[in-house]
Amino acid sequence: MDFLYSLYDALLGINVPADKARAVVDAMERDMGTTLATKADLRLLEQRIISLENRFVAFEEKLEARLAAKPDSTLVQKELELLRASMTVRLGSIQVVTAGLLFAALRLT
Repeated sequence: MDFLYSLYDALLGINVPADKARAVVDAMERDMGTTLATKADLRLLEQRIISLENRFVAFEEKLEARLAAKPDSTLVQKELELLRASMTVRLGSIQVVTAGLLFAALRLT
């Protein structure tokens, strides 16, 4: 927020009319609020990732229990392999997106 006040003062300092300076600051504030991730957004994303990981682990444990009950069942083994591959792709994608957001946030600070 201090950044926006500084920007407003700087624009006034170079003789930009007050209404136009205010419009620039308002546009930046609106744009920053809709396109940039805040620390709260990143924390929420992290919580969702943890929740997904927990759900995947619980599902995998359930499948492993079914596999232990029916050791000769190839269908359950295929389900488990498919789940592992799916989990790897999804969690990898989530980590790449999270890392990108973190690096973007770090560049802006």
